[in-house]
Amino acid sequence: MEEEDAAADPYLPYDGGGDTIPLQEIPRRGSNYAMSNGGGAASSTTHLLDFLEEPIPGVGTYDDFHTIDWVREKCKDRERHRKINSKKKESAWEFTKSLYDAWSGWLVVTLTGLASGALAGLIDIAADWMNDLKEGVCLSAMWFNHEQCCWTSNETTFAERDKCPQWKSWAELILGQAEGPGSYIMNYFMYIYWALSFAFLAVCLVKVFAPYACGSGIPEIKTILSGFIIRGYLGKWTLMIKTITLVLAVASGLSLGKEGPLVHVACCCGNIFSYLFPKYSKNEAKKREVLSAASAAGVSVAFGAPIGGVLFSLEEVSYYFPLKTLWRSFFAALVAAFVLRSINPFGNSRLVLFYVEYHTPWYLFELIPFILLGVFGGLWGAFFIRANIAWCRRRKSTRFGKYPVLEVILVAAITAVVAFPNPYTRQNTSELIKELFTDCGPLESSQLCQYRSQMNGSTAYTDNPNQPAEPGVYSAMWQLCLALIFKIIMTIFTFGLKVPSGLFIPSMAIGAIAGRIVGIAMEQLAYYHHDWFLFKEWCEVGADCITPGLYAMVGAAACLGGVTRMTVSLVVIVFELTGGLEYIVPLMAAVMTSKWVGDAFGREGIYEAHIRLNGYPFLDAKEEFTHTTLARDVMRPRNSDPPLAVLTQDDLTVEELQAVINETSYNGFPVIVSKESQRLVGFALRRDITIAIENARRKQEGIMLNSRVYFTQHAPTLPADSPRPLKLRSILDMSPFTVTDHTPMEIVVDIFRKLGLRQCLVTHNGNMLGIITKKNILEHLEELKQHTEPLATSWYYHKKRYPSSHGSDGRPRSRVHHVQLIRSFQDGWGGGGCSEEEEEEEEVCLLKGSNL
Repeated sequence: MEEEDAAADPYLPYDGGGDTIPLQEIPRRGSNYAMSNGGGAASSTTHLLDFLEEPIPGVGTYDDFHTIDWVREKCKDRERHRKINSKKKESAWEFTKSLYDAWSGWLVVTLTGLASGALAGLIDIAADWMNDLKEGVCLSAMWFNHEQCCWTSNETTFAERDKCPQWKSWAELILGQAEGPGSYIMNYFMYIYWALSFAFLAVCLVKVFAPYACGSGIPEIKTILSGFIIRGYLGKWTLMIKTITLVLAVASGLSLGKEGPLVHVACCCGNIFSYLFPKYSKNEAKKREVLSAASAAGVSVAFGAPIGGVLFSLEEVSYYFPLKTLWRSFFAALVAAFVLRSINPFGNSRLVLFYVEYHTPWYLFELIPFILLGVFGGLWGAFFIRANIAWCRRRKSTRFGKYPVLEVILVAAITAVVAFPNPYTRQNTSELIKELFTDCGPLESSQLCQYRSQMNGSTAYTDNPNQPAEPGVYSAMWQLCLALIFKIIMTIFTFGLKVPSGLFIPSMAIGAIAGRIVGIAMEQLAYYHHDWFLFKEWCEVGADCITPGLYAMVGAAACLGGVTRMTVSLVVIVFELTGGLEYIVPLMAAVMTSKWVGDAFGREGIYEAHIRLNGYPFLDAKEEFTHTTLARDVMRPRNSDPPLAVLTQDDLTVEELQAVINETSYNGFPVIVSKESQRLVGFALRRDITIAIENARRKQEGIMLNSRVYFTQHAPTLPADSPRPLKLRSILDMSPFTVTDHTPMEIVVDIFRKLGLRQCLVTHNGNMLGIITKKNILEHLEELKQHTEPLATSWYYHKKRYPSSHGSDGRPRSRVHHVQLIRSFQDGWGGGGCSEEEEEEEEVCLLKGSNL
C-alpha cells in the first residue's frame, strides 16, 4: 500500500488559491472521532479511496474573473512535454502526434495572421465605403467609394480631381442641384443623418449582443495577458460584433480610430484558433503566448508595421514574452501583413493609407522645434489622461452612465454638427493625417500647398514649397487650429464610449495638426528671415529647407507617445508607417521628450490609467516600489481582522469541509498539521476541493458526510466501523510559495510580478502566520500613492521588533488567537467581523463599476 500511495503522489506544482483573502475561522472535527496525527498505516477494515490518483476533469481550471497560476501552468506544460517525448518512439502514430504538437504553435499563429489580415482588409474597405456614403453615392457601381468611383473617369480636372459625373452627392440625387444654399443644407442634413444612424446601430449591437466589444480593448488585453480570466472577452460573438461595429463607429465620424480595436480583433482570432490545439486550449499560460503573437499581428495590420507590432507586443501589452514567442509574433505579423498587402484595401500597393516619402534632409537646428513638439505631446498626453479618466469616473458615478445609447447619440450628433463645416474635420481622420503628412508637390491640390511662384507672382503648385504663402494657406491654418481644438475636446469625451474606439489615430491627428502648423510657421520664417544666423548657414534663398509634412509626422509621434508612453515600438511603428527611415533621430527626440514631460505629471499611460479605473488586478512591471514596508505590514489577517482560515491535514470530515466551502467565499485554504502545531503542509484550492468531493460521491461508494478527509500520504488510524475516508492529497499543493514575515515588500512585489503569483503564504519559523494576495499588493500600492511618507517605519526598526505573536524573548506565543479552529456545528458560525461585501470574491469586487 505504501508503494501504491507513493506512486500515486506525483509532484504537484504550486496551486494558489485565487486573490481573495481567507480570514474566517473554520470548523474542526467533532470530538467523537479518534484520530492519529502520525499518519500510520490504515487498519485492515479501512477502505482507502485513491480514485484521485487519476486526473479529475475540472481540477486545475479557473473560474471567471480569476487569476491563473503561472507556475502551475508551466509545470503542467513541462509534464505534458515530457510525456509526449517519452512516447514518441513507441509507434509511428505517437511520433506523428509529437510532430503535430511541436508544429501546433506555428500553425495557430499562421491561422491567426491569416484571419487578422483578412478581417483588417475587410474593415478598411467597408469603413472607407461607409464613410463616403455620408456624402454621396457612386451611380455606376454602388460598392465603390468616392476615390474608386472617379478612377476611370476622363472628366476630372486637376483642381477638382474628386469630382466626376459618376459620383453624386445627396443634394444632386434629392434636389437635382450641386451648388447653392439648398444643396449645402441637404448635404449637411444627410451627413448628420448617416452619422447618427451608424452610431446608433453600433451602440445597439454592442449593448444587445456583445457588451465586451466596446472600447479599445487594449487595457483588458494587457490584463488578460497578465493572467486574468475574462470569459467571453475574446469569444466568437465579441469578434463578430466588434468587426461590424468597428466599421460603423469609424464611419460615423466619431473622434476614434480602428487601430486599437484591431488588436482586440486579432486576439479574438488567436483565442478562437487556440481551442483547435489541446496544447493551448488546456493551458492558460500557453494560450497567452498565442495572444501575445496575435497582438503583434493586430498592430501589423493596423499600421502596416510588422516589426513595430512585435515591439508593441513586447513593450506595451505582454506580461510574459519568452524567446519563442518573439519568433512566433514575428511570423504572425509577417503573415498578417502579407495577407493585407494581397488584399490592397487602399489601392496604393501599400500596407497603409498615409505612406509618404520626403526628399529633404533635416538640419540640426530643427531639433529645437521637434523637441518643442515633444513637449506639446507630453502636455497633451498628461491633460488627456486626467480629463478622460475624470470623465469616465463621472460617467460611472452618475446617472448619465446608465444610458450608453443616449450618450453615444449625443456625442455623435455634436461631432457631426460641428465637424461638417470644417473640411479638415469632415473628412476621415486617416485621410486628414495623410494630407498633413504629405509634402507639397506639383500633384498636390490641397489648400496647404497654395504658394505664390516667384517668377510671375501667380499661384502655383511647385516642387519648392519655400515660397510666400497664399491666403489659402493662412485660411487652412485657421481651419487647422479650429480642427485641433475640436479634436482635443471630442477625443476626451469619445474614448470610453460603448462603441469600439481606438486612440491611436485621434492622438496622431492632434499631433499632426499641431506639427503641420509649426512646420508651415517655420517654413515662412525661413523664407522671410533667411538672413538670420539660424538659417543663413544651411538655408539659401529659394532653397527647399523646411518640410512641413515632417513636422506633422514628428508631432503625431509625440502626441501618441504622450498618451500611451510608448517609446521604442512607437518610433519603429511611425517610420514603418511613413517610410521615413532617415528621420529616426527627430522621432526619437520628440518621443522621449513627450515621455519625460508626461511622466513629470504622472507615470501612467492611458491604458494603465483605465486598468486602474476599472479595478483590474494588474501589477505593472514598469512601476517601481521604493518604500520600506515589510511582508507582515501587508499580510492578512491584521490585528483587527478575524483569524486566518486554515484546514488541518487529517482532522476534518466531509460535512465539516463542505460547511467551510458553503459558508465562505475564499478561493483556497492553507493546510496545517494540527491545531496545536501550525506547521504549514500545503495549500488547497476551494474549486479543486469541491470538484474532488463531487467526483468521489459520483464514482465511489461509501463516501458519507462523516467520512474522514485527509491530505497526508497515508490514512490516519480510524475505528473499524468508520466510513471510507476521502484522500485529497493529490489536489494539495505541497510547495506553495512562502516568505517570512520580515521579507521586504519590494522583494515580495518583484516576486509577484516576475512569477505571476496569485498569492504567497507568510510564515515565521515554519509556522503559518498569514497570506498576501495580489489584491493586498494592489491595495498597498494604492495606499502608498496617497501618502507622501511610507506607511511603515524602516526595515531596520522592524528587524529589532518582535511580531505581536511572539514574546519579548522571541519565542512563539500561543497561536489560538491568530490561527483558530472552532466548532461551527455546536457553537454556530463564529467568524464575525466581516460584512457580506467583504466576503465577496476579490475579482468580482474589483470589477464593480467597470465599463466593460
